[in-house]
Amino acid sequence: MFAYELHQIRSAELIREADNYRLARQAVSARRAARRSAKDDPEGQVSHSQPRRHRFPRAA
Repeated sequence: MFAYELHQIRSAELIREADNYRLARQAVSARRAARRSAKDDPEGQVSHSQPRRHRFPRAA
C-alpha cells in the first residue's frame, strides 16, 4: 500500500508541475501577443522624435 500512495503523490505532483508549465507558457505567449499588437497599434507607440541622449557628450 505504501508504494501505491507514493505513486499517487508523485502523479499528483507531476500533474501540478505540468499545469504550472502550461500556465507559464500561456503567460509568455499572451505577453508576446500583447507586445506584438501594441507594436502594430500606432496609438500605443511612444513617439521617438526626441533622442534619448544628447547628440554630443557634454564637456566636463
